[in-house]
Amino acid sequence: MFRDVMQQYPWAEVKQRLADQTKQDALAALGRERRTPDDFLALISPAAAPLLEDMAREARRLTLERFGRTIQLYIPLYLSNHCTNFCVYCGFNHDNKFQRKMLTLEEVEAECAVISGWGFRHLLLVSGEAPAKTNADYYERVIRLVRERFSQVSIEVQPLEREEYARLVEAGLDCVCVYQETYNEQRYPLYHPHGRKANYHYRLATPDRAGLAGVHKIGIGALLGLEEWRVDSFFTALHLKYLEKTYWRGKYSISLPRLRPHAGSFVPNDPISDRELVQLICAYRLLDQEVEISISTRESRAFRDHVMLLGATSMSAGSSTEPGGYVSPHAELEQFAINDNRSPQEMVDAIRARGYEPVWKDWDRWMAGAITG
Repeated sequence: MFRDVMQQYPWAEVKQRLADQTKQDALAALGRERRTPDDFLALISPAAAPLLEDMAREARRLTLERFGRTIQLYIPLYLSNHCTNFCVYCGFNHDNKFQRKMLTLEEVEAECAVISGWGFRHLLLVSGEAPAKTNADYYERVIRLVRERFSQVSIEVQPLEREEYARLVEAGLDCVCVYQETYNEQRYPLYHPHGRKANYHYRLATPDRAGLAGVHKIGIGALLGLEEWRVDSFFTALHLKYLEKTYWRGKYSISLPRLRPHAGSFVPNDPISDRELVQLICAYRLLDQEVEISISTRESRAFRDHVMLLGATSMSAGSSTEPGGYVSPHAELEQFAINDNRSPQEMVDAIRARGYEPVWKDWDRWMAGAITG
């Protein structure tokens, strides 16, 4: 389990190592053909900041070599904003007073009719964590309902058991996205004081349970701004490499969400600037040429237009963060405020204006299996 790997890297020691990195360390990491998490640490350190243009050129080269001039498009579908957790940074916090809603299967079908009509074939199902309402049985029914419309179905919901993931895979699930939020075990309870999400180790082991259940793709990441973003990003990179080695048949993606305005008053402890986020994206690409890097509508249109040239390979468009938001928008139901509010067609136009091609549908799973198997 990844917990065993983490124990070899005390948080304070990683933080000190980041501070001790020199420009020569970063140059050595940049010059290597194959890079390790230790090289990644050098590339995200403050000492590497002057090398950003060199990092960006190499990140662009590696991305073009592996993914070509393409940006894969996906859209989130929020199933429910019911939540039994008390995450201090989230609009769905159980203590926040606003209308709660859970989509019926008929409402899910109506939402899917709208978004599939826009051209999307990659769907991300998102929900607050309220197992008494949105459990594995509910997700199975939803996945079976939407499977025919979409070539890839992903979930970003509460952590499930291995057997539940296996059941969802049989129903048509392709990808599980689960974010540790912060890998800082000592401070994790400050942000997750109550609810099932307060169980740090159970959440940490979720990608292992998904991998053991045969999930085709796993997405991980940290919520940038909770703790020192460089330390959290190092552990995310370490986690990625562990998963790739352990569940080597799967595919992997990294998300880099920054905290956005929401219902509540939480202020980020360690904000990450646009330039630093570009450095982080480039470092992930230099570490791993195969990993998908996803940038959501949390980011501005100018930023997203810029990073699609540097390493990002997957983006959402036309997103709503509220249940039922595509058929009948109600901003008071949303999880956080969208930053890039372009329509899907406007996003397509922006991608093509930069010489790239939007990809609505990736290889079907059976084709990918035939190629790799």
